[in-house]
Amino acid sequence: MKPFTFATAMYASGDWESGQMVAAIVIDSLARFTTLDLAPAGVNVAIDSPGLFEYPFLYLTGHLPVRFTAGERANLSRYVERGGFLFVDDHNHDVDGVFHKTATEELTRLFGPLRTVPNDHALYHSFFKFPEGPPQTSHELNGWGDDMVHDYLKAIEVNGRVGVLYSNKDYGCEWDYEWKNKRFQRDDNTKFAVNLVTYAMTA
Repeated sequence: MKPFTFATAMYASGDWESGQMVAAIVIDSLARFTTLDLAPAGVNVAIDSPGLFEYPFLYLTGHLPVRFTAGERANLSRYVERGGFLFVDDHNHDVDGVFHKTATEELTRLFGPLRTVPNDHALYHSFFKFPEGPPQTSHELNGWGDDMVHDYLKAIEVNGRVGVLYSNKDYGCEWDYEWKNKRFQRDDNTKFAVNLVTYAMTA
């Protein structure tokens, strides 16, 4: 089996590159907490590229409107249907912003309605245990964005497993920071990233 490579989705619209440090930070946590065979660096992959199918986990984020091209829609649909795991994280951490509105429209167009992930789902205990469901982010707790806490994630299941996971929580901003700063935190907020990758690799 090839080493796991953290892949960030490149798409024609918006600002796909808004989480520059996320791949490196998540790879660092995977190396510390798991025994996965890991590629030392992440990659950026165009979602209309044949190379997309080399990566079982795909991270997509941004702040701006998301409008996929016909080629992006077709390739992304095949990717998920063939077992790929797409994690879409709103970098605006709100429910009224343009990324949220357009990204959810695109996902619904491709896969059907997004449904609430129950707090006892395998995502929350695939490695670390999150008995209360998705961990909150500081952006929610200090009132940034839409001034509310999002108490759930949404997903689309394909063949009995989550193929698309959607978050308003802006986990990317939690993970997009210099790894040395982790020592100042009581809890390592990248642990949920470990769960997502573990689920994508084993479910």
